[in-house]
Amino acid sequence: MKIAVVGSYGAGLTMRVPRSPAAGETLAGGEFSEGPGGKGSNQAIGAARLGAQVSLLTAVGDDAFGAAARELWQAEGIDASHVIVGTKPTMVGFILVEPDGENRIVIASGALDELDADAVGSFSAAIADADILVVSMEIPEPAVIAALRLGREHGTTTLLNPAPARPLPDEAWPLIDILTPNQTEAPVLLGLPADHGLREADLVAELGARVAGDVVLTRGGAGALVLSGGVVTEVAAQRVEHVVDTTGAGDAFTAALAVGLAGGADLVDSVRLAGCAGAHAVTVLGVIPALARRADLDLPIGENA
Repeated sequence: MKIAVVGSYGAGLTMRVPRSPAAGETLAGGEFSEGPGGKGSNQAIGAARLGAQVSLLTAVGDDAFGAAARELWQAEGIDASHVIVGTKPTMVGFILVEPDGENRIVIASGALDELDADAVGSFSAAIADADILVVSMEIPEPAVIAALRLGREHGTTTLLNPAPARPLPDEAWPLIDILTPNQTEAPVLLGLPADHGLREADLVAELGARVAGDVVLTRGGAGALVLSGGVVTEVAAQRVEHVVDTTGAGDAFTAALAVGLAGGADLVDSVRLAGCAGAHAVTVLGVIPALARRADLDLPIGENA
């Protein structure tokens, strides 16, 4: 199972708070922690822990956060030889986590702004060699489009995790084999207003009419809707007793989905595996500790599982 990931790395500065402060309010009682993050890096680590060979393209600064990232990728067995060292600082994300596990995130993108189409071109061989290309959208749009286009040119299955969401340009839609928005990202991709009034099934249909392949609409505790071959399948959520932290659940889901597909499972079964990984993630505090290993999941992984 070979997976190429084009996405972000950043340092996550997390504050657990009794509640989110109002505008202008100073709130005491927070608990601070620091750790690695960024959707691309998280997804790469999640896929590697589930048994895939992973190559990562991102950009970091020439700073302590960037050095820590390289140590992490080496420890997790990820090929980071193509990672760009930019002139700006490594991306930083500030995360507020409330007692019920809900989170709010603000990002300073830094070196990621320097991840351009030329940098993606240098990653072409890794994309060509992969079973699945995973792209997320914390990086500049030209890099997203360039990665998807290379995936299409090389015949590599492209999976776009459209987070953080923004309207997709027309040229992107035919380059996507699998699109995985959540229920708030889907209308943004379509350029719809907040009061669009469409049901989730309608959103899936609208996305399916534009994308070249399949759609997975994730709905947190309500599971997922999968549109494949014109058929919509509802995949139930995996139940957990207590939600601790939802921060890394989406990345855990994406990583396991890619691993399932790279291992030869069909889309619905891969979504079930991804749901198990996402459910595991919400029971563990912190993003990297929450990314599952094979032994943490109940479903088989890969052709030889």
